[in-house]
Amino acid sequence: MAQTQPHILVVEDDRETRTLIAKYLRNNACNVTTATDGREMTRIMGDHRIDLLILDVMLPGEDGLTLCRKLRAESQVPIIMLTARGEDVDRILGLEMGADDYLPKPFNPRELLARINAVLRRQAAAMTASATEGATALGFLGWKIDFRLRELRNPEGARVAMTSAEFDLLRTFCERPGRVLSRDSLLDLTQGRSAGSFERSIDVLVSRIRRKIEPDPQEATMIKTVRSGGYMFTPVVEVVTAPQSH
Repeated sequence: MAQTQPHILVVEDDRETRTLIAKYLRNNACNVTTATDGREMTRIMGDHRIDLLILDVMLPGEDGLTLCRKLRAESQVPIIMLTARGEDVDRILGLEMGADDYLPKPFNPRELLARINAVLRRQAAAMTASATEGATALGFLGWKIDFRLRELRNPEGARVAMTSAEFDLLRTFCERPGRVLSRDSLLDLTQGRSAGSFERSIDVLVSRIRRKIEPDPQEATMIKTVRSGGYMFTPVVEVVTAPQSH
């Protein structure tokens, strides 16, 4: 979950379901507001900054699919659709209308929380990618990576020696924080298939980078291994002013 409590708006006309969702999310570090229909949803969104919307398909008045379509025309707020029907056609319609995810009822509240976390992580990664596009230097946990000078400096300001391949891989991670990146995608993004590279080379490079930036390379916290997935860069990444060359 994000460092600050995300504000979740639950739009659900069934009182029992609405109460269950709100209670569970509040117990898991979320700020929750509830609404019973589209009119109430619109009023709340006009008065508050909402980080994610949980929207039931079957609502009195305008249904969830219609509301989703209208919202997406004017807002990029993440939307998770809920439905009692659980039919593929509803799921497909919801996604086509611009929903970020879709969960059929009945569902385990833990799964809903996991979906919320995943959607918020994807949004944060997309926002970071947008914010860092065109940047010449990025920072994470006191470290600075300068794309123009192709150098890495530690929190004390000292230059850390890196090979070209190590630098390119770390840059790829920094530009895509919070995203699970497969070995295949990392190869494509850094070396390309024409280089005759293989997946194991990514593991070797990750191991080298960890020895240079991780407090404990054996218990990596910055570049995490995702089982059957690849790797994920966990620090918050920010655009920084590139140091001047001397």
